[in-house]
Amino acid sequence: MILLDPDLEPDPALHSKTAPHVAPAAISTRSLALFLRKAQTAVKLRGHVSVLLTSDAAIRKLNRQFRGKDKPTDVLSFPSGPIQNAKLAERVAGDLAISLHTALKQAAEQGHPLSSELKILILHGLLHLAGYDHEVDNGEMARHEQKLRAKFNLPLGLIERTSPRGKARPKVRPTAGGRSRRP
Repeated sequence: MILLDPDLEPDPALHSKTAPHVAPAAISTRSLALFLRKAQTAVKLRGHVSVLLTSDAAIRKLNRQFRGKDKPTDVLSFPSGPIQNAKLAERVAGDLAISLHTALKQAAEQGHPLSSELKILILHGLLHLAGYDHEVDNGEMARHEQKLRAKFNLPLGLIERTSPRGKARPKVRPTAGGRSRRP
């Protein structure tokens, strides 16, 4: 199920100069829900997944509360916790929260549509719900994500954007004079 945060509608950041044609009402929750089902099957993740499309402010709050990181991020995964009822446990895989603001920025930076970026983020989140962790798995998640993105004809994924081998590397920031330095 794809849910739109009702606080997104009046936000002027969604009507920025970089993406003036994008508004929450323009997001096809139906096509995203269809992609979610297909991707979930491809990931072999059973159970219900809800995806909340929200703001940078809301995702920052979630990131701070659940990960201790006081900054916005693109996607957060919340696997279902231990559920006493076995039948219910089989029916719930977890939840994803995606910052629509960050997705818009990343789509503009990568030169692809917002819908593609949202699908990339959904796929990435589903892999986390399935137990993958690119921070510790020696590239296993990156390889699996790459295969699935090819299957769904999606552009570069999150892991590949940070490193050609799927391992995070420090970002390089330009300094005065056009040179780059590591943070």
